[in-house]
Amino acid sequence: MPQAAVEYLPLLYAELRRLARSRLASGGRNTVLDTTALVHESFVRLQLAGHVAINDREHFLAYAATTMRSVIIDSVRRRKAERRGGGQARITLNTGVAAGLGASDDEILEVHDALAVLAKVDRRLVSVVEMRYFVGLTDVEIGEALGVTERTVRRDWERARLLLAGMLGR
Repeated sequence: MPQAAVEYLPLLYAELRRLARSRLASGGRNTVLDTTALVHESFVRLQLAGHVAINDREHFLAYAATTMRSVIIDSVRRRKAERRGGGQARITLNTGVAAGLGASDDEILEVHDALAVLAKVDRRLVSVVEMRYFVGLTDVEIGEALGVTERTVRRDWERARLLLAGMLGR
């Protein structure tokens, strides 16, 4: 690994931790991943990808969003494959935790599948959804990452939500 890349690893790792913490703290999606697990798995995947051209923070955010989405989807699929009695309700001793669980496994996978279809229509809409739904970035951060205005991000988010709602039958 080149020396320059080694020097940036702590910065990239810190940025991944911030993204994961933000994503999971904002009501996150139900992934059974904690911040550390999400960061470690994402970081390993980023390293295994080899020499991906990440020119600046904006490219990194876009690539990290896609990677975190992949980690979350794989986690949900793995859990669904291992689950026994899949229709059983989750039980927790702390009722406050249950309210913040977020989306179900099925919803996460439905959104993922719908995004694959949406990618054929408009890749930027998919990027906006990945960064907001799977990572929890703000409109400002998404705009910076994609090189568009905050207003464009809001319009893209609304358009993506309408298209996804139509695809998901909601």
